[in-house]
Amino acid sequence: MLRRFLHRVASRVSDRLGISGDGVVIAAVIASTFFIGFGGGIIYPILPNLGKVLGFSSFLVGAILSANRFSRLFANAPAGALVDRIGTRTPFVVGMIIQGVATSGYVVAMLAPFPEGWFMLARILWGIGSALVFATAYTIASDVSDANSRGANMGLIRGGVLFGFPTGVVVGGIVSELAGTVTAFVVATAFAFLASAIAYATVPETHVESSKGATAKPWDVDTSLPALTVGVVNFAVLFVYIGALFATLVLFLDENGLDVLGFDAQGSSGIFMGLTVVAAGLSMYVGGYVSDRRGSRVPTLLVFLATTSIGFVLLATANSVATLAVACLCVGVGQGGTSGPLMALLADLVPDDKMGRAVGTNNVFGDVGGGFGPIVTLPLIDVVGFSTIYVACAVLPAAAALVLLGGVYRETGEFVPRVGRPPGDGDQ
Repeated sequence: MLRRFLHRVASRVSDRLGISGDGVVIAAVIASTFFIGFGGGIIYPILPNLGKVLGFSSFLVGAILSANRFSRLFANAPAGALVDRIGTRTPFVVGMIIQGVATSGYVVAMLAPFPEGWFMLARILWGIGSALVFATAYTIASDVSDANSRGANMGLIRGGVLFGFPTGVVVGGIVSELAGTVTAFVVATAFAFLASAIAYATVPETHVESSKGATAKPWDVDTSLPALTVGVVNFAVLFVYIGALFATLVLFLDENGLDVLGFDAQGSSGIFMGLTVVAAGLSMYVGGYVSDRRGSRVPTLLVFLATTSIGFVLLATANSVATLAVACLCVGVGQGGTSGPLMALLADLVPDDKMGRAVGTNNVFGDVGGGFGPIVTLPLIDVVGFSTIYVACAVLPAAAALVLLGGVYRETGEFVPRVGRPPGDGDQ
């Protein structure tokens, strides 16, 4: 009964949004990723502040923040290969459940001895679960889309996480301040398991023509030029966005005495993160939709990479709440607008039966960026300051744009290839 009810809800949502392709499937994945994103967002304003809450060193806080990225490094490739081998539904549902269990580990960490060990274990498990979710979610979108709807659908899938995430970060910052950290973690756990239930009840199998002979090994990745090119861009974007901005924002606010609505740095950072990610969520769909309609992904990608760089330049000089808000909006718009067209470009250039592995490769690069970001930026802030870190972050998206142009030209023979161009069509 629950499954039929949720299927009807997904159908109505897809009709309202005007989603192309198999709208019910896309809506089901959006709903699942929304609630897992909400649960993940609740905890994010709290984790960077563990130094004050539990007395952890800045290096330990950075390691805890990055642990999920590094565990996902080893899980991404097997997850992608597993999708190509057995399909999408089972890995997607299992990944959601693992993330729910991981979130409950934060509650245990606040109540049990050796909290740093519990936090580390929870983050490692979260990384494994999210590897399964991301590998399957993008593959599902590719399976049920064509070249003219792929960008918008990829943006919607990614936006499902990010529209939940800003709600979560705002709630996490406020609930932790008003009701305590443990209560915030309990709320996050409840929503993570709700996401698991929605996934089990609504998400069907889509990758039916999977490769039966595929293996699931940590080194079984797609090393084709399109996968590597897209991966490098993803590395740069996530290094500056998750690894730098999100990891340092609460400290930046505290250092500069900036606050919103009277909240302290932790509560205010949740609001700024929410603002940033709402902008990212909106621009994800817009970026994908525009790239579908323009007939090429590359011009849209270049515009949004430039917007990300501008945001970090503004962030380096921010000395007021208004300036900081504009900077965060630019970074959010730039990161979000890159995501949809970038994944659509990957699907345009990679054969369907290798899409799971290609997504795994892309996620490996993204997790290296997001994982090393906090480890690099948090200790260096004490040495070179916030402004230097943010200026350096402005350079990375510009460098990624050059890599994108070079890789696309080498693969297709054009700097601005058409949407849906067959892989290798422009090879010499």
